Amino acid sequence: MAVGVISIQGDFEKHLLSLSRLGVEAKEVRTVEDLPGVNRIIIPGGESTTVGMLMQRFGLGEAIQEHVEKGMPIWGTCMGMILLAKEVVGRQQYTLDLLDITVERNAFGAQVHSFEDELDVVGMDHSVTAVFIRAPVVTAFGPEVKPIATYEGKIVAVQQGNRVGTSFHPELTDSTVFHEWFCRL
Repeated sequence: MAVGVISIQGDFEKHLLSLSRLGVEAKEVRTVEDLPGVNRIIIPGGESTTVGMLMQRFGLGEAIQEHVEKGMPIWGTCMGMILLAKEVVGRQQYTLDLLDITVERNAFGAQVHSFEDELDVVGMDHSVTAVFIRAPVVTAFGPEVKPIATYEGKIVAVQQGNRVGTSFHPELTDSTVFHEWFCRL
C-alpha cells in the first residue's frame, strides 16, 4: 500500500513522517502524474484557497475526484477537510465536493487561539490528541455522513464511507493512531 500526501503547501511533511514511522510507503503528490501507484490520499493542513486554486488550475483536483469516486480512500485534515467539503460557509471557493458537509473556516478563532486536547473518536479504542490550528467545524452534513468526533458540541471529524475529514491535526503529535486507522479503511 502507498499513501499519497498532497504536497503543494502546508504540513505535508508531518504526515509523511507519521506514515514512515508506521512503515507505510508514503509518496509526495504534487501533480496528476504523481497519482499512479497511490492507494489512498491525505490532504494536509495549509491554506485552502491557495491550494484549491492550484489543484484546479493543474487538474489535480479533478484527478483526485475521479480516483475517490472509484473507491480510493481520502482523508483531509483541517484545510484538507475544507477542500473535501461540499460547501464553505460565507465563501465562494474551490472545493472537491467529496464529503457531503458544510464547513465553517476558523471556527475556533485565529492562529493565536490554537490549542490541543484529547478527543474520543468513534471506532478507536483510545482517545486521540487533537491539535486545533485555525480549525474549521462541520455545520451541516448529509445523510451518508457520520460524525465521529465532537469538541464542545461542535463536529470536528466525519466519515462518509472511505472519506474522512478532521478539523484537527493528529500528524502534529507523536501518536500514529489516526494514521493507522486511516490505513485500515
